[in-house]
Amino acid sequence: MICIPIVATTNERALERMAVALPQADLVELRIDFIEEVDLEKLLSVKKGRFLVTARSKAEGGHFRGSETERIALLRQAVRMGADLVDVELGTDEALTAMLVEEILREGNRTKLIVSSHDFTGTPPFRTLQDLCTRCAARGADIVKIVTSADSMEDNLIILRLIAWARENGHDIIALCMRERGAISRVMAPLIGSYLTFAALGEGEESAPGQLTAPEMQEILRILGNGA
Repeated sequence: MICIPIVATTNERALERMAVALPQADLVELRIDFIEEVDLEKLLSVKKGRFLVTARSKAEGGHFRGSETERIALLRQAVRMGADLVDVELGTDEALTAMLVEEILREGNRTKLIVSSHDFTGTPPFRTLQDLCTRCAARGADIVKIVTSADSMEDNLIILRLIAWARENGHDIIALCMRERGAISRVMAPLIGSYLTFAALGEGEESAPGQLTAPEMQEILRILGNGA
């Protein structure tokens, strides 16, 4: 599954980019932390595909400018409006995360919860990643997301091993390495069981370092899928 993030700074620009992304994507991620004065009602009324709503905190590489309470309130609104998935960080206050989980339950579990952890400094040892995965699941995650940074090609092997371990232990997982050396993990992850992989709508529209574009990702996966 390919997820295309929308990193526009206005609601109008986001709608324009969504119209381009939806025909190409299995899932579109609305990075509402990029958008000034975000209007979720306007954005989510365009229900022509599946949407993941993310309001990434500054602590984990995001751009959200309000308080933590305001940030989680937006994710709760997204749940009420029928977002297919929402993403909250493991580092978020447990009480606020619990409120988001309760909102999902009230809305009949229509929305899947991603609990995520991002490391912009490197790739921790495998046991540390196992612990992070377990902690994310304990927060109520339907899908665990573990993202690290690749300092070496070997770091890709660690994150790909984590995917296999998580699935063996009953966890749906998104896992990959950022940076140029992590690009191979973005390609291989969905082939070995990652819930999805991310690809930018175009050059300059990446939401994280090392993302391929959607056409590049589609072509590579097509070739690998055909065994060529």
